[in-house]
Amino acid sequence: MKISELVSQWQTSAGEPRTADAYRVRLPLYDAAKIEALTELFPGLTSERVITDLLATALDELTSSFSYEPGEEVTGYDELGDPMYADTGFTPRFQKLTKAQAEKLKAALADDESD
Repeated sequence: MKISELVSQWQTSAGEPRTADAYRVRLPLYDAAKIEALTELFPGLTSERVITDLLATALDELTSSFSYEPGEEVTGYDELGDPMYADTGFTPRFQKLTKAQAEKLKAALADDESD
C-alpha cells in the first residue's frame, strides 16, 4: 500500500490479526502531534491504528525500494526470449526472514490463545 492510499483505507474500517506483543515507542513531539491531528481528522481512528497503518505503509514502501540484484540462476525468459535472473538482493532475503518471523509470531499468538 502507498501512503496516498491510507486516507481511502481510513474511511473504511478494516482489521487484521494483531500480535500478542505490544511495541512501545517514544515519538518526537511534533510527530506525536501529527498523529493526534490525524485522529481528529478521522474520528473513528485511534492513535494506535494511525501508527500501525503508517508503519505498515512505510515498511511496504521501504521493501519496494530494495534494488534488484541479478544472480546467476535463470528463473525464466521474457517475451523476447532473454533470460530473467533470480534476485539476489535484499528482497528475497527480507521476504524469507519476514515469513520466518511471521510463523514465530503466529505460533506465539496461538500459544497465548490456548492458555
